[in-house]
Amino acid sequence: MAVDTLREKVSQAVKKREKDILQFLADIVSAESITGNEAGVQKIIAARLKKMGIKPDMWDLDAKELATHPAYIASHEPYAGRPNLAARLKGEGGGKSLLFNGHVDTIPFGLEEAWHTPPGKAVVKDGKMYGRGTSDMKSGAAAMTMAVEILRDLGVKLQGDVVLQYVVDEEQTGNGTLAAIMRGYTADAAICCESSSMHVQPACIGRVWFTITFRTKEAGIQRRYEGVNAIEKAQRIIQAVADLEAIRIASLSHPLYPHLLSSLPCMVTMIEAGSFPSAFPDSCKLQGSFATLPGEKTDDVKKDLIRQIHTACATDPWLKDHLPDIVFDGYCGEAAAIPVEDPIVQLVRANFVKTVGREPQITGRQGAADIRYLINDAHIPTLIFGPGLTEQMHATNEYVNCNDVLAATEIMAMTIIDWCGVAG
Repeated sequence: MAVDTLREKVSQAVKKREKDILQFLADIVSAESITGNEAGVQKIIAARLKKMGIKPDMWDLDAKELATHPAYIASHEPYAGRPNLAARLKGEGGGKSLLFNGHVDTIPFGLEEAWHTPPGKAVVKDGKMYGRGTSDMKSGAAAMTMAVEILRDLGVKLQGDVVLQYVVDEEQTGNGTLAAIMRGYTADAAICCESSSMHVQPACIGRVWFTITFRTKEAGIQRRYEGVNAIEKAQRIIQAVADLEAIRIASLSHPLYPHLLSSLPCMVTMIEAGSFPSAFPDSCKLQGSFATLPGEKTDDVKKDLIRQIHTACATDPWLKDHLPDIVFDGYCGEAAAIPVEDPIVQLVRANFVKTVGREPQITGRQGAADIRYLINDAHIPTLIFGPGLTEQMHATNEYVNCNDVLAATEIMAMTIIDWCGVAG
């Protein structure tokens, strides 16, 4: 069958099955899967794969095994009973393999009273589907699943394998994707179906959390003038971190990140000081994060942050002799990128043009993503492309445009055909 004929059949199938595609998305959105509670949604997806005749592989992550990998991030949640899910659709041979990656966990609902619709239930209104996880990123998981199902239903036999990863714990660590790679679920190229606002994104920034703690001279509140106020000293450190952000924005550049002000945050986002409203504050803990660009070494930026804070402390009468402790704990995601000219990037771009009728925006993702494991550790050329809206990630009243879900499904199906090849 000619590719153009097959493209038309795929396009017609997506239109014909619009309700089915959106209902599958609604089903997995309505299966609450806040990080730590992913089992229910995984069962729904596994059942769908079984219905297609694809054998799902479900397994609990092994923290001890993961800890042997240098990219492992320690998790505060146990992994028992919240399985990863992956599958491999074997091709007939002679073609290239393609991997699709998606995470099924979401952040909590937040203040439920602020939602216009129930956050744990999918609601369609005015061409949008609302609910936690619609954009981040169950719409991507639904699109990649339904792209494969449509090809199966059309009887398309592929030359190369298609690999599907539905991973847990992305929001806190990314260990789900790392575990899938360590289990052997790799391919010649990959598409992470994370929210991208339908942009084609061959890069993601890195993100690193930090904690700064220090003590000052204690005093009773009546004789507070004899002490050193930790909150006042915190202001100097907070400003030093903000100054580092300004320095980095002024001195760095990257073609996929033309607006560094929104791409390179470096800031203190949490402060905990004092112990009681009528007690003098003599201790402080500051927490925050910084972003890195592809090509930067994370360890170098960590050193820059320490140097910046120490320099600011050097002119303070107290802090110069009582330097704060600075530790990098919790999330630490490296930046990652592949060339815009990479064949998988250009293929997704071309199929976007054929489906949507215009050129896509090619940008860098302004957030960390699991492609760091696929690119940096598994050495798989990987891009981000998904129907979820970047600005809706973690948002109250989160939604996705239904038409974007349908278009993404068609683009992914045609990319499978073009990349893997049609047998016979």
